Amino acid sequence: MTGQAANAKLMQAFLSDDLIFHPSPEFRNNANVQDARIYLDAEENWLQYWDKEAGNLHWFKKWDRTLEWEQPFAKWFVGGKLNAAYNCIDRHLREGRKNKAAIIFEGEPGDSRVLTYQDLYREVTKFANVLKDLGVQKGDRVSLYMPMIPELPIAMLACARIGAVHSVVFGGFAAEALRDRINDAGSKIVITTDGGYRRGKILPMKKNVDTALEENTTVEKVIVVKRTGAEIDMVAGRDLWYHQLMEDAVIGCPAEAVGAEDMLFILYTSGTTGKPKGVVHSTGGYLVGASSTHRMVFDIKEDDIYWCTADIGWITGHSYVVYGPLANGATTVLFEGAPDYPARDRFWAIIEKYAVTVLYTAPTAIRAFMKWGEQWPAGRDLSSLRLLGSVGEPINPEAWLWYHEQIGRGRCPIVDTWWQTETGHIMISSLPGITAAKPGSASIPLPGLELDVVDPAGRPMPAGQSGFLVIKRPWPGMLGTIYKDAQRYVDQYWGRFENMYFTGDRALKDKDGYFWVLGRVDDVINVSGHRISTMEVESALVDHPAVAEAAVIGKKHEIKGQAISAFVTLRDNYTYTDQLVKELKAHVASKIGALARPDDIFLTAELPKTRSGKIMRRLLRDIADGKTLGDISTLANPETIMQLKEQYAE
Repeated sequence: MTGQAANAKLMQAFLSDDLIFHPSPEFRNNANVQDARIYLDAEENWLQYWDKEAGNLHWFKKWDRTLEWEQPFAKWFVGGKLNAAYNCIDRHLREGRKNKAAIIFEGEPGDSRVLTYQDLYREVTKFANVLKDLGVQKGDRVSLYMPMIPELPIAMLACARIGAVHSVVFGGFAAEALRDRINDAGSKIVITTDGGYRRGKILPMKKNVDTALEENTTVEKVIVVKRTGAEIDMVAGRDLWYHQLMEDAVIGCPAEAVGAEDMLFILYTSGTTGKPKGVVHSTGGYLVGASSTHRMVFDIKEDDIYWCTADIGWITGHSYVVYGPLANGATTVLFEGAPDYPARDRFWAIIEKYAVTVLYTAPTAIRAFMKWGEQWPAGRDLSSLRLLGSVGEPINPEAWLWYHEQIGRGRCPIVDTWWQTETGHIMISSLPGITAAKPGSASIPLPGLELDVVDPAGRPMPAGQSGFLVIKRPWPGMLGTIYKDAQRYVDQYWGRFENMYFTGDRALKDKDGYFWVLGRVDDVINVSGHRISTMEVESALVDHPAVAEAAVIGKKHEIKGQAISAFVTLRDNYTYTDQLVKELKAHVASKIGALARPDDIFLTAELPKTRSGKIMRRLLRDIADGKTLGDISTLANPETIMQLKEQYAE
């Protein structure tokens, strides 16, 4: 679908009063939230609202003050003491969930495991003792580079139990991207596996760790989980097998009472400078926000089998695979593989196998399912589903309607959620028992939150006019800072508008107050719900000896939402060949990871620049999206942009 066609479809949905889906009386009558007055009550005293939500967690010591706000730095539940692992495990043992399934694991090859809350307690406390025996103390950073296996949440919770800070790195990242994240965090321990499965192949995770640590000075030990049985090199004195450490580990480890503002984790996300940002989330506010929104948005019931398909390497996996579900005593499904392996009905087979009741997945996946055909979900029993969710990027109306009809069979509400790594938890979403859904709209801000759409001067935009999406007051799950770079935090998020957090997204509100998120305004590309910095890809391209200069933009893609297009100029002693293009794509993948591999690379003698030398990426985006070119009078080389337009159209 072209960019113009997609925008036309979005506006058609925006203007239509027909595409509104109300919750059924049956769903409403059984929903956790049934009364819309929750919005008014939360607005009347929003700090009291968050106090009440925080009361659903276990605190070793209650907080003295709900919020200390010295813009742009917020401290939530000041003086309070708690532990994330205790809230995700121990309290459920006392509340009758000892033998309830906490994690249902489905491996790519078809192996499976079920860990009850008692099992989880045993494994987490043993591994917490392993970490302590290796000298890990409160505040130490631990990097996790693992596939979607139970040992990943076990390691996260073990870190949280002793007050260590975990930094999960997505398993699809290459060695150099991993190195940057380990080094920035100053990690003491790295936890990885001998490999991971992906579409029948084994990912070389331990090898990537070895490469990443070639010049590292902070990592003392590497713990390796045996997952695939692949042969790997074990460095004497540094590398240790997970299963051997666990054999002698003691069950039972006291949960450290940490301050609400103590760091829980660092999660690296792409930024406009090309250098990954270490987003810091603290324990108290984050856990309150993640557990509260998980319980309300997904209408979680005691007997639900809940499945968020996101990778734990991203914030969605942190908040809605691990911390939110487990804090609420839910059963969460953990899937290692891909949706099309060994067949294109793998998701539907898992739902059928485990009688999944709540499914939370990405528009990218939904569009792929649409392309593969209705016969795949039609061949499986999906009658257990009662609620569907969408995350990662705006979902187009066609995909929403297909999801509703083909997966939900017309009876499951859909919660379309908007949030970010930085926000920690969902900010905009319908509440399925009370909010009517409009396909293409994320709905309205959740209770206790205040967002708006403003013009460049920070003034609210009229209904129906697009502007900048901002957050107008603190919220519990907000990032505390950027690790080791507080000024970057101030400048990037709070420097554009006075007293407002700038999300980096464009949006509009309709006459009913519904938010329609239109995409990024900065130099970050959203590929399949994963944010990738244009600068990081450009840096990887220029690192190749053939490349003199590169400009990277995101173009619309019917499956991934956005794809990466690169415009490259070569050094004088190199010439264009198809083989060189393949080599450049592979080079980017080796530097960053396969998710950053450009779909297209266009070789050009010159990039379009202003007279001051600035590359005009806006014009490159217009070319990629098939738009009419705007003003090119400021270009020093206007003929270049016309040549590129002809080349792109070929």
